[in-house]
Amino acid sequence: MMPKAVVLLSGGLDSTVTLAAAIDEGNEPTALSFRYGQRHTKELGSAEAVCKHYEIEHLIIDIDLSSFRSALTDESLEVPSDREGKPDENIPITYVPSRNIIFLSIAAGVCESIGAEAIYIGANAVDYSGYPDCRYDFFEAFRKMLTVGTKAGVEGNPIDIRTPILELSKADIVRKGKELNAPLHLTWSCYNGGGKACGHCDSCRLRLKGFREAGYTDEIEYEG
Repeated sequence: MMPKAVVLLSGGLDSTVTLAAAIDEGNEPTALSFRYGQRHTKELGSAEAVCKHYEIEHLIIDIDLSSFRSALTDESLEVPSDREGKPDENIPITYVPSRNIIFLSIAAGVCESIGAEAIYIGANAVDYSGYPDCRYDFFEAFRKMLTVGTKAGVEGNPIDIRTPILELSKADIVRKGKELNAPLHLTWSCYNGGGKACGHCDSCRLRLKGFREAGYTDEIEYEG
């Protein structure tokens, strides 16, 4: 019997490659997405398309984080474009406070409810936007918390958090996705909604950089 895993799936490049990795590692995945008050939900459409591609269960949970100060939840704040500087020295306004803490906590609850032994999350600490909840120390601390804060943990079967792309460059993530035949053409990474990706926000710039350095052409459409 295949082990069960919950995969946090935004519909973006990183989470889709992470889902492909979870499947490749022999898990029966349940994809978990959130409608959390983000400025657009285009990624959720991509997440749904990815789940249909793999023919897996897709849970979408509604949780309102719109009162949190972030350009991803507050349309009065501008999404930075063509941002300069090292990401880890300048956490951008697109950071959503405590988002991964909240998402991982809910994912742990789903794990205990369906008998899953692991959570997969597509966090990356190499080519990323500088968010504190995408770093190695954060995930180590959260693993320890799950050992004492869940029924599974106190009974000796703690839920694992797996981060298969944490230490990969964006180019390596693209290569891994291609190797696993992940449907990268179905993904959406842009912080802005619309018919085409903007090509200028942090997420677009990192994605384009990854495809370029990996030697592939990104199959989604960009403005301009």
